[in-house]
Amino acid sequence: MDLVEESVPLRGVALSVLRPRDAEALLDEHAFEHEEYLPYWAELWPSGVALARRLAGRSLRGARVLELGCGLGLPSLAAALETALVDWAEPSLLVERAPWDLVLAADVLYERRNVAPLLDLLPRLFAERGELWLADPGRAPLDDFLAALADGWKRRDEAAGRVAVHRLMRAGAHSAAQ
Repeated sequence: MDLVEESVPLRGVALSVLRPRDAEALLDEHAFEHEEYLPYWAELWPSGVALARRLAGRSLRGARVLELGCGLGLPSLAAALETALVDWAEPSLLVERAPWDLVLAADVLYERRNVAPLLDLLPRLFAERGELWLADPGRAPLDDFLAALADGWKRRDEAAGRVAVHRLMRAGAHSAAQ
């Protein structure tokens, strides 16, 4: 596989990420026909970079952190956690390991069909408290998601260039990472 290395500067450190040079070369017609699978994971998306930069330098000691739709896993790398491949449609591994203190999601609402599964999954990932950091470049499904999630969640938005990081805390929750 033809790979390219990208360096992503964070606070006080740079992460090097190897990714396929040409994501389109990874297209698989059979996988697409079965699940409309596209190799979105092979790109270094601005939302992942923005979320990783927000995490860098934050104290996450003792926090249980999960990243959804991780792509190349840059936010997970910034949080220095291991990863596991889990399908949102079959999230039993994620739910079994719950509750999570902090859930990360970078650019996961690129299609409207992702809104309902994410809304269904979130309550099963948290106990009474928890926090979701959702980085998004302003895709259309975001408004539907935020409107549906409004009850029981506090929200703080932070601009990160062309991307916004939405910090959503369960009502009564304390921030997982300051």
